[in-house]
Amino acid sequence: MTLLDTASWGAALKFRRTSGADKRPAPKTKTVSPRIGRSRRPSDPAGKLPVPASPPGLPAPVADPVAEPAPKKKARAARTRVGRGAIHEKLYNSPRPKKTKKHRTLFLSDIHLGTPGCKADLLYDFLRNNDAETIFLVGDIIDGWRIKRSWYWNESHNAVVQELLRKARKGTKVVYVPGNHDEALRDYTGLNFGGVDMVGEALHETADGRTFLIIHGDQFDSVVRYATWLAHLGDRAYTVALALNTWLHDVRRLFGLPYWSLSAYLKHKVKNAVEYISRFETAVARAARERGVDGVICGHIHFAEIREIDGVLYCNDGDWVESCTAMSEDETGRLSIIRWHHFSWEMQPELIEPETRSAPPVLDAA
Repeated sequence: MTLLDTASWGAALKFRRTSGADKRPAPKTKTVSPRIGRSRRPSDPAGKLPVPASPPGLPAPVADPVAEPAPKKKARAARTRVGRGAIHEKLYNSPRPKKTKKHRTLFLSDIHLGTPGCKADLLYDFLRNNDAETIFLVGDIIDGWRIKRSWYWNESHNAVVQELLRKARKGTKVVYVPGNHDEALRDYTGLNFGGVDMVGEALHETADGRTFLIIHGDQFDSVVRYATWLAHLGDRAYTVALALNTWLHDVRRLFGLPYWSLSAYLKHKVKNAVEYISRFETAVARAARERGVDGVICGHIHFAEIREIDGVLYCNDGDWVESCTAMSEDETGRLSIIRWHHFSWEMQPELIEPETRSAPPVLDAA
């Protein structure tokens, strides 16, 4: 190859490179577009995407509507959250009260732990602010009927049980007389569990020397004794009424009103219910007179009452699902009914004192 041939070959090679004839294709690179929103659409400050022009003779395309956010669930009212939070804070995260009301004996029944209708917060507040040498639990403390159908147990229910056990550890004599809703515990009468004595019935002597028979009272309920299926059916209907009552109580709390029971009010307005209560009281008083005692203390019908029937003092300590009442005996032997419709920090001094009366009670709406 001569020098001239070499120069010609170099010039030809340079021409091919500059003209692109021998250019190799560049390697493909994968470009990743930034992710914008859930639909990967480019952002648009106006909030709408541009609509492309339509060809002649065709209808204009409709722009895709901007997706509206899913509706949010309605939050509970702020006042409800604040109210319940404040109650929880004062009940369970605050020191125990320095001063408590002293009683010789307290009688509680028909608490119905294990049901939404149980006013466990009010009862726990009552137990923290009241002490006694002896506490009688007069049946239906735990609602076994409801627990068999569906489980319901929250912090306030557990707090009530722990408070009763605490009082037993501190020296209070606690006596448990089972009722029909906790009738399974009647198989364990004569035993002691955690300082709590289980008995079928009891006799109590007051400070002034009177003797009282302590029973739940379902023994005198013909429906419970002879038509159990009807009693369970009625219990389900009663549960519905209590659910409505609980809703009403929450609404009243929003407006700062105290507890009031719609179911108890209606019960005492229905003629058949009033007659049933009267027959029940008469039957219980007759049985006490036959036993030769001065009086009887029972529960079962959720109607707090102290009155004399045929020479026998009939006493019913009420309940903690409707009336929120307990019965108290002071150091002189006087029996009285305590209504705990407010929390302790809401009460005026005159509301804390027990009431004594012999006439039928008048339901207060406040």
